[in-house]
Amino acid sequence: MRAAVYRGNGSVRVEEIPTPRIGPGEMLVRVESCGICPTDLKKIGHNLLDPPRVYGHETAGVVAAVGEQVRGYFPGDRVVVFHHVPCLGCFYCERKLYAQCEIYKRVGITAGFEPAGGGFAQYVRVMDWIVPRGVEKIPEGVSFDRASFVEPINTCHKAAEQADPQPGETVAILGQGPIGLMFTMLARRSGARIVATDMIGKRRELALRLGAEFAWDPRETDVAGQVKRLTGGRGADLVIVAASAQAAVDQAMACSRPGSRILLFAQTSDTERVEVSGAAVCKDERRLFGCYSASVDLQAESARLVFSGELPVEDLISHRVGLDEIGKGFELALHPDAESLKIVVQPQRWSQ
Repeated sequence: MRAAVYRGNGSVRVEEIPTPRIGPGEMLVRVESCGICPTDLKKIGHNLLDPPRVYGHETAGVVAAVGEQVRGYFPGDRVVVFHHVPCLGCFYCERKLYAQCEIYKRVGITAGFEPAGGGFAQYVRVMDWIVPRGVEKIPEGVSFDRASFVEPINTCHKAAEQADPQPGETVAILGQGPIGLMFTMLARRSGARIVATDMIGKRRELALRLGAEFAWDPRETDVAGQVKRLTGGRGADLVIVAASAQAAVDQAMACSRPGSRILLFAQTSDTERVEVSGAAVCKDERRLFGCYSASVDLQAESARLVFSGELPVEDLISHRVGLDEIGKGFELALHPDAESLKIVVQPQRWSQ
């Protein structure tokens, strides 16, 4: 089969590698769609994990084969697969901190080599501890491209639940890339007033369509001043930082009120550092917190939100690329232009 193999030093090459073999309790899935996620790009760009690996974890496809002892799934089933599931019995799982569970940290899907998600390949092997709790069937009529959003929507849904926007609150969402726009979709369901920022005009336009009341270019607008004007001089009740730049963190501190909540969602690499005023957190009683990865508790609901169309996630897709174009897809995701947004890889498509 064909796969985009990370070979180190930021290099990814499309190669012919063996199709994975499955064992008892496992599943082979033919990948139809896999979204490009910034966390995978960070791992590739910063060489965070040893090569070789096949990345990609926003995976939707068709069951090609099932191993002995698999129940409830058959060849031909259309599915989305999660690459992590928690043990549900450890210290962290008992506190619903699933991403800190040691079993959760084990990646359970591979296209070969050390497991890394594998969705940038034509087939993936879903391991035996993932199959019972990490697979959701895709209803008829739902495209694979739409279904590939179930995992990223879950991660944002988990964070939105923790941030807990309330009716009447002012929520600032800084960054309207794919993740920021998913937060905008989710936050509007709470009845909160949403303001958004992004430097790309098309993203601001989409933010307004998806539920933001205002969308500003932070280079041209005094965001903190405008937010305070809307809130009687106080500032936002909740700020979601959906961009990894220090400038976004600075803006979050500036546009939030004393006693507010500030969620950091984009700082996923140990190489990233943020600096804040200690007094702005301590003396002004701001709550600065992070959230990472998906929640098994929200898996079914996240799937429903995507499959039902309640969240119009396909509006976020700007490009669909085959494996032979994956380098172009990575470049568009890393360095977005005026048109690029969510990039979906379709591994069965081959233009050469």
